[in-house]
Amino acid sequence: MHELLSSNLPKFTSEEKSLLRKNKADFIGINHYTTIYVKDCISSPCDLNTYETYEGNALVLATGERDGVAIGKPVRTTSISFAILHILFFSLSHMFVWLQTAFDGYYDVPEGMEQIVKYVNQRYKNTPVYVTENGYSQHSNNTMDELINDVERVNYLQGYLTCLSSAVRKGANVRGYFVWSIIDNFEWTFGFTVRFGLYHVDYETQKRTPKMSAKWYRDFLMGSRPTDQVQTLRADS
Repeated sequence: MHELLSSNLPKFTSEEKSLLRKNKADFIGINHYTTIYVKDCISSPCDLNTYETYEGNALVLATGERDGVAIGKPVRTTSISFAILHILFFSLSHMFVWLQTAFDGYYDVPEGMEQIVKYVNQRYKNTPVYVTENGYSQHSNNTMDELINDVERVNYLQGYLTCLSSAVRKGANVRGYFVWSIIDNFEWTFGFTVRFGLYHVDYETQKRTPKMSAKWYRDFLMGSRPTDQVQTLRADS
């Protein structure tokens, strides 16, 4: 780290070092949506014209493919280029084939949830963890029927919660989970063009309509076990 970051590393006073040694975080919050591959471009050759790169103190290549195989199966296309703002875990050693969401480079890979939680649990000595954001995006230009009967979101939540439960059973100290989001909202980068909500919002009238995912999540919180038969759960039932 000293070799790579050099003078960019922050300087700590003796008092600050003492505070760091004596104290610890009350909990760690994880915003987790997807999993991608990354490659070190400092010590490894990278084709920087092919994939999206992230430059800060170090340069990495980020991609949803490895050896020509996608980490997820695309289910739709979009002109949006998704700058991955919330990803806290990059899968480097596993190849999963799942679904792509409304963002390019944003895939449904539930195993990533279990892996990031287990990593944090081991790295930070069982400090309590809260999953502060986890959710699935839809295009706003979908039909109302597609937006309300959001089978893909139900499958996504079911998969991620199942893997989170697996991590807990294996000892991860997870204290809470927050789905993003209860209602469709204004997203920082994309405005009203994408929808994360369990409730559909008509932005003209402000009317809220529960989606299939809202009813599934309600039943889940009331004790129903996740089921693969989500296609039978209609928003108008």
